[in-house]
Formats: sequence, structure tokens, C-alpha cells
Amino acid sequence: QVQLVESGGGLVQTGGSLRLSCEASGRTLDNFHMGWFRQGPGKEREFGAYISWSGNRTYYTDSVKGRFTISRDNAKNTVFLQMNSLKPEDTAVYYCAASAFPLFRGNWYPKYWGQGTQVTVSS
Repeated sequence: QVQLVESGGGLVQTGGSLRLSCEASGRTLDNFHMGWFRQGPGKEREFGAYISWSGNRTYYTDSVKGRFTISRDNAKNTVFLQMNSLKPEDTAVYYCAASAFPLFRGNWYPKYWGQGTQVTVSS
């Protein structure tokens, strides 16, 4: 079992930056592929970013590509999401997720989820 706890959300102005963290407990993250999803108000949950267990493969959805960067520190059992040039449409609850299975053809279905952290971007 893996428990995931997100932190770092908050209120930021358009163009600002935030860094989300996801700390895992229960198991080490060395063997898990990690990612971030988000769900905006009135929207479906959206896959945002992914990083392989080794960190040598990343994937971003088009809406965040070039602005968000996912990274991980396996020694600290933590995954990060650096979000720059934030826009009001980035307002959402951001969820950290983990899976023993990798991204395949742009699809990824993680087993473990955090509770989410709210990010609000004001215009």
C-alpha cells in the first residue's frame, strides 16, 4: 500500500509559479511510476504529467507542456510538479498518483491516489 500526500497548493496570480510536492509513505517510490492529474471546477479529471520510476522518461499533456516540469527524488520518496506561467484555466485540485505500471500509448491508470491540493490562479 502506498499513501500519497500532496502539498504546495495555494492562490497565485496569473503568470506566477507554484511548486507542488507529493510525499509517499508505506512503500518506497523506487519501483513506482508517478504522475499528476488535475480536476478543474465542473471539469473531468485530466492527466497532466508523468515520470517513470527512474526519472528518465516524462510525459506532459499539451495544455501544460512547456510550463510544467515533473521531477522526483527517490531518496526522499517525493515527487514534484513545478508550475510556471500559471493561467486561470490551471485552477484545479491537483492529485498525485502512483502505479507499478508505466504509461502506454499516452494512457496511464494509476492505482494509488493522494487527496489532492487546491491550486487557484487569479486573473
